[in-house]
Amino acid sequence: MSGNRTFTMIKPDATASNNIGAILQKINEAGFRIIAMKYTRLSAESAGKFYAVHSERPFYKDLVNYMSSGTIVAAILEKDNAVASFRELIGATDPAKAAPGTIRALFAKSIEANAVHGSDSDENAQIEGNFFFSELERF
Repeated sequence: MSGNRTFTMIKPDATASNNIGAILQKINEAGFRIIAMKYTRLSAESAGKFYAVHSERPFYKDLVNYMSSGTIVAAILEKDNAVASFRELIGATDPAKAAPGTIRALFAKSIEANAVHGSDSDENAQIEGNFFFSELERF
């Protein structure tokens, strides 16, 4: 996924609020191509593995519980400079600090329930995409 691919997840708060379509529209309007997508629910075990990098942090247990609390939409997106472009599109983790018009400014409820996940590097985009999708599932 080097350079032109990133991974995202529409989180349980956004799916429960029926914001999937609106978020996907923002992604499309920003010029991203969706090359893999699935609607699913993480078990606590899967959420724990996905967020294992945070296992020593005090918020880890709450994060795992939250991410396994409802359905999510996982997707691999393609665009030039995908990771940086997507992080700009989603905005700051804290929706109160997110730029107007960003996904988090529009759809996030709080720092914890911040509507979407976006990879923070090309390397993590590849790792995270591989967590959810096999090569055969990608266009």
